[in-house]
Amino acid sequence: MPARTYYTYIMSSRTRVIYIGITSNLELRVQQHKQNQHDGFTKEYRCHHLVWFERYGTAASAIAREKQIKGWRRAKKLALIDQQNLG
Repeated sequence: MPARTYYTYIMSSRTRVIYIGITSNLELRVQQHKQNQHDGFTKEYRCHHLVWFERYGTAASAIAREKQIKGWRRAKKLALIDQQNLG
């Protein structure tokens, strides 16, 4: 059985609202966000753009990273996004 990969990711709207989540299928989850398939925050704020992600070997690691990033101030989150996209 192949090892499963988990992702911590950040989606953004055109107005720079950001959403942080985890998934085991990043491609499918991004499509779900873009198609507004789930009611809630990302549908209301139209967070349709994947702007950052990291891979993990366990769900626990991905969840821990999600919680860590959610605890940061906005400026630090934006710096993380910029580091991956501009670095």
